Amino acid sequence: MARRRRDLLGLDRALSDRLLPLLVAAMALLAALAMAAALGAAALAARWQGGAAAALIVELPPAADPAAARALIASLPGVAEATLLDRARLAALLSPWIGSAEGFALPALLELRLATAGPEAEALPALIAARLPGARVEAHGLLVARLLALAEGLGALSALVLLLVAAVAAAMVAVATRAGLAARRETIAILHGLGATDSVIAGGFAARLAWLAALGAALGAGAAVPLLLLFGRLAAPLLGPAAAPPWIGLSVLPPLAALVAWVTAQLTVRLWLRQLP
Repeated sequence: MARRRRDLLGLDRALSDRLLPLLVAAMALLAALAMAAALGAAALAARWQGGAAAALIVELPPAADPAAARALIASLPGVAEATLLDRARLAALLSPWIGSAEGFALPALLELRLATAGPEAEALPALIAARLPGARVEAHGLLVARLLALAEGLGALSALVLLLVAAVAAAMVAVATRAGLAARRETIAILHGLGATDSVIAGGFAARLAWLAALGAALGAGAAVPLLLLFGRLAAPLLGPAAAPPWIGLSVLPPLAALVAWVTAQLTVRLWLRQLP
C-alpha cells in the first residue's frame, strides 16, 4: 500500500524497467569506450608533445667539421636548437645492438629540436641537404608530428561521440516519457484536474526515469570494465599508467545518466502538460 501511495501515477507499470535500462546500458558502454579512447589519445599526445615530434637527427658527412656544421644548421629557419651527440652517448645507445662500439667509425650526429611542426619543419630535410651536401636526415620527428595530429583528432572525435551518446540517450528518455504520458493520460488528467501541480507530476516521471537511467548506466559501465582492462593491458607498453581504465569517468556515468534523464523528463512532461485544457 505504501508503494502504491508513492506511485499515484502508476509509473511502475507505465515505464518499463526492462527496455530503457538496457538501451541506456548500451549507450553507457559506448560512452565508456569513447571516454577511454579520448583519455588514451590525450596521453599519447602529451607523451609525444615536445619529444620525438619536435626532433630530427642529422648524420654529418665524414669530411664536415662538426662544430661548423652545427652552427650552420642551428641558423636555419625552424630549428630551435642543434646539439652534437657525444660519441660516448652514441656508443651507449648502439651497445644493445652491436655490443662494444670500439673499432667502429661512428658518424657525427646532430640532434635538432624544432621550433614548430609546420611547413618550415617539413622543408628542413631538403634545406639541410642543399646547405650541407652529403648530410643525411632522419625525419622521424615529422612523422611523429603527423601521428600527434592524428591522436589529437582521435581525442576530438571521441569527445564528439560522447556528445552524440548523450543526445541519443536524452532522445530515448524523451520517447519513453511520451509513451508513459500516453499510457497514463487519463490518470494524469484527473490528478491535474484535482489540483496536482506540474511539479508533482513532472517530478514523478523524472524520479522514475532518472532511476532507470542510472541503473542502465551502471550496467553499461560494469560491462565496459573487462573490455577496458583488456585494452589497457595491450596499450600499457605505449601509454604506461594512462592505460588504466578511467575509473573516475566510469563512476560518474550513472549519476550523469540520471541527471540527463531527470532534466529530459522534466522538460518533456512540463511541455506536455501545457497542452492540457
